[in-house]
Amino acid sequence: MEELPAYEPSGQGEHLYLWLEKRGRDTREVVRALSKALEVPEGDIGVAGMKDRHAVTRQLLSVPARAEAKLAGFALEGVQVLWTRRHGNKLRTGHLKGNRFQLLVRGVKDVDAAREAFSRLAARGVPNYFGEQRFGRQGDNADLGKALLLGQRLPRKPDRFERKLYLSAFQSRLFNRALAARLSAGTFDTALLGDVLRKEETGGLFVCEAPEVDAPRAAAFEVSPAGPMFGPEMTPSAHGVAEAEAALLVEEGVTLSDFARGRGETEGARRPYRVRLAQPVFAPEGEDLRLSFELPRGAYATEVLAELLKEG
Repeated sequence: MEELPAYEPSGQGEHLYLWLEKRGRDTREVVRALSKALEVPEGDIGVAGMKDRHAVTRQLLSVPARAEAKLAGFALEGVQVLWTRRHGNKLRTGHLKGNRFQLLVRGVKDVDAAREAFSRLAARGVPNYFGEQRFGRQGDNADLGKALLLGQRLPRKPDRFERKLYLSAFQSRLFNRALAARLSAGTFDTALLGDVLRKEETGGLFVCEAPEVDAPRAAAFEVSPAGPMFGPEMTPSAHGVAEAEAALLVEEGVTLSDFARGRGETEGARRPYRVRLAQPVFAPEGEDLRLSFELPRGAYATEVLAELLKEG
């Protein structure tokens, strides 16, 4: 997996961008090791996106340029600095266009079915589920986030990173449940009355009040329905869609006002129910498949595989 940066570093400035390749390490491990080697606080190290350990990945990080001389002392097994370049601002979460994936899938039983599924994903979009890694090794991140929102005491006080992770995981679980319901109904790519629709080109949001007008735009991938990342600043839906989203909160035993306890970490947003599969390449090699594709930031390649392996 390789990040697609939102911009290239300029070559000048107070921050040093590092293009890293890592194997068997997650991004947080790398940040900790850099912090120790460069003698800078972890908070001074910029990351556009978190990458897990179960892949060969390339990504940008930024560190204060004043620590450049100490970079030669940085060593972490499985991690290599491929190049460095200065820039004027710290790299921040979300400063990337997306990610490019190259995967080898072994032992596919039905290559034709997998090809059909891959073509369908390219045409209709990839269900934009949050992947399992979002919910932690024990799968309890969302439960911990819910407890934080309800003012309950956790087994131990989370640090700032953990708090944000837990709260986001709870929002993500609710989104996944909303998406699952739309997939079950066959409407994850359909404009419904009351839907919050997201414009593909600009990211702008508006509420669907005329499905007969917006349905062709959804079919053309100009707009997509956007599900709830609950919080006080989330754009509200309307009509039956709002009723379905409210029912999710009731089932979970929380209210929209509970999300105010998360402060800036649960402000709320809309996330599209589907994302575009860009630059798709499907290359069979006997019973194996070589796949290449791009996804926007925040989307998970594991969901592409899940859809293919249902069929193949």
